[in-house]
Amino acid sequence: MQQKGFTLWFTGLSGAGKTTLARLVERELKARACKVEVLDGDIIRTNLSKGLGFSKEDRDTNIRRIGFVCHLLTRNNVVAIAAAISPYCEVREEIRRQIGSFVEVYVKCPIGVLAQRDVKGLYKRALAGEIKNFTGIDDPYEEPLAAEITVETDKESIEQSVARIIARLEELSLVTSAEEPVFSEGDEEEIRRRLEALGYV
Repeated sequence: MQQKGFTLWFTGLSGAGKTTLARLVERELKARACKVEVLDGDIIRTNLSKGLGFSKEDRDTNIRRIGFVCHLLTRNNVVAIAAAISPYCEVREEIRRQIGSFVEVYVKCPIGVLAQRDVKGLYKRALAGEIKNFTGIDDPYEEPLAAEITVETDKESIEQSVARIIARLEELSLVTSAEEPVFSEGDEEEIRRRLEALGYV
């Protein structure tokens, strides 16, 4: 059976765990012989969206560019995984309509927890007024109204979140069920490394 493309869109505040989850979901989907491409928000800004600032207009342009690439990949039967803050509902819904086969994952985590686990100190600086237009502090983040999946990274482990995302994709018949567990023993060290980088452990 030929793989059908779809877009898996991770949205949430900085440090919530979007990229970590995206990479681990990518690994699991590739283990199931899926063609997958990950578009990480930070990498996109360095390459595709270089020169854009953080005004609402520039943020929307950045998200539309990510969405356009996801649309191209999806229609060519690739699983496109986007990991970007994408703070505004209207543009996320615009991308959903454009792509069609679109699954939104809300990576939810309270500001207080994000500030505690923030190894770069960005939240502390934003709260002190040293960084302007920081999403969730002095720039809005609009929570998804009807995300297909919501994971709460302050309440569940990364492993649990990944397993729930994969299970939802199976429920939606976007990926076939696997008899093997989502994680093998060899994944544990990689997960720990990513958790340490995020400040979880």
